[in-house]
Amino acid sequence: MNKLGLFKKKSPNEPKLPVDDIPEAVRDEYESSKQQPIQPQKKWQIWKLLGIGAIALIISIGLHFQLHQTQDKAFVSQIKQNLGIKLVEPSPTPTVVTPSPSPTPSIQQKENILGHLPYQEATWQELTPVFGNQNIRLRSNAAERFNAMTDAAWATNINLVPISGFRTLADQEYLFFELKAKRGQATYQRAEVSAPPGYSEHHTGYAIDIGDARVPDSYLKVSFENTKAFQWLQENAGNYGFELSFPRDNPQGISYEPWHWRFVGDSHSSETFEQARSLEEDRQTENQDLSNLEN
Repeated sequence: MNKLGLFKKKSPNEPKLPVDDIPEAVRDEYESSKQQPIQPQKKWQIWKLLGIGAIALIISIGLHFQLHQTQDKAFVSQIKQNLGIKLVEPSPTPTVVTPSPSPTPSIQQKENILGHLPYQEATWQELTPVFGNQNIRLRSNAAERFNAMTDAAWATNINLVPISGFRTLADQEYLFFELKAKRGQATYQRAEVSAPPGYSEHHTGYAIDIGDARVPDSYLKVSFENTKAFQWLQENAGNYGFELSFPRDNPQGISYEPWHWRFVGDSHSSETFEQARSLEEDRQTENQDLSNLEN
């Protein structure tokens, strides 16, 4: 046996050495190999952190919901301001209501005012004086064809006279509102014989009122239909691109005006009066269908 006694055999009956008697290096290795249990204080700290995290999550969700709710209210308020209408905000428990179908108004229903259709005002540069009265103007093509028509009528001893052509919005405002007031007419009564400003064919520079120079008493009257000038127009005006705007029983409900003619002899004028002409075509088709049924 050496001095350290490292090779001394251990007796079975020899008592175990206490931990303090284990060499320090061996004891450290032994203790480090053991699993250290979690102390109660550390457990409490972990639960505290989890609780704080849960509270932070709940607060975050609440703030997010509140922010979106505030933004929604601001958005609805902005829509109200922009559109000038009252919007109904959804309730927390909305009731689903199926609205009954309602017909969508047609273009004619939305734009038709007292039977009159809207028209844009021609510019002064687009207008040309007509023969017979330099103060009466039409668009260039319409004026040229009207002059040719009056020449042709004159050759047959018919003297067509221009009474009224292009009118500004101010002109029409006077004719509609001022004369309405002077004559004590109701609006619907005035609309039967005159268009509101913005709704007159005369704004376009394509419409013209025509009279018979030999029968001045018939100017702007239904009696014009009894003149030779009107009879000539019925037979020949179409050859020069003109047509009667408001015949008897016209679909717009405007009073019969045998003196009022419009030019539809080029693409622009035809497009300008497309809506009014389609109404007349529909009326003629309906009348033809009724006639066929009666026969």
